[in-house]
Amino acid sequence: MNKIVRGFLLVAAVVAVIVLMNAFYVLPEGKQAVITQFGRPVGRPITEAGLKLKTPFIQEVTYFDKKILIWDGDPNQIPTNDKTFVYLDVTARWRISDALVFLQAVNNEARAQSILDDILDGTVRDLVNKNDLVEIIRSSDWNTEAMGQKSNLPEEQVRLGRDKISRLIHEAASKVTPQYGIELVDVMFKRVNYIESVQRRVYDRMISERKRIAAEKRSTGEGLKAEIIGKLQRELKEISSAASREAQEIKGKADAEAARIYADAYNQDPEFYAFSRTLETYRDTLGGNTRLVLSSDSAFYRYLTGLK
Repeated sequence: MNKIVRGFLLVAAVVAVIVLMNAFYVLPEGKQAVITQFGRPVGRPITEAGLKLKTPFIQEVTYFDKKILIWDGDPNQIPTNDKTFVYLDVTARWRISDALVFLQAVNNEARAQSILDDILDGTVRDLVNKNDLVEIIRSSDWNTEAMGQKSNLPEEQVRLGRDKISRLIHEAASKVTPQYGIELVDVMFKRVNYIESVQRRVYDRMISERKRIAAEKRSTGEGLKAEIIGKLQRELKEISSAASREAQEIKGKADAEAARIYADAYNQDPEFYAFSRTLETYRDTLGGNTRLVLSSDSAFYRYLTGLK
């Protein structure tokens, strides 16, 4: 009898442990939970982490993330208001704001991603269709001068810009997502690019503009070159003229000094001076094969014969 009682108590203890283990659950940080009873939600979502209690075996716990999740749309080619196709890759951040509504309307994250595909792709396409290409590829604070570029081409006016359009997409989509228990945090253009045909036209325009700027720079450089060369030649002429004038002045002074010295020497001994000058003339005039025909009374002849 005692063995039967002890066995019964042991079984009861095991059952009690199993019941207690099924009655308690732990909600981790970063998670939220919804209690369901026979598949039907019971009460409000549980968002505070810790040890929680539920009805064992009858109630089940469904966990959902509280953290921000990422939605990545498929890249698409979308026509703009001015009939130009643009390549767009859009991303968004979202979170489950109401786990109970999310469970009832969506059930899981995979289906939520699919719903966001429909909502965001349609909203993006709608707003891109209503705006010109320049609004999509440029931000609202676009300024070529602030980027260190100046162009003589007419500047296209940006009314909204890519950043404001992304905010409009967020505002429009955020009006739809709460019915699914989803809060849309933000929407961003991850990549914006021209399609291939538009890229070629843009590149041609960029090449033409760069060639024009290069020609303008070369023309400015040639003008500066001519100005520098002209200034250099003028300075060289001024220096040469000043040097020539100074040389003539020095030469004139030297000739005057030489003439004075010659005059002083002549005045000291005119006869010797005449003799010296005559000898210099002989040296410069007479060569090895030189023949002179002189009259006997020639002054040039007097020192050759010793006559006075």
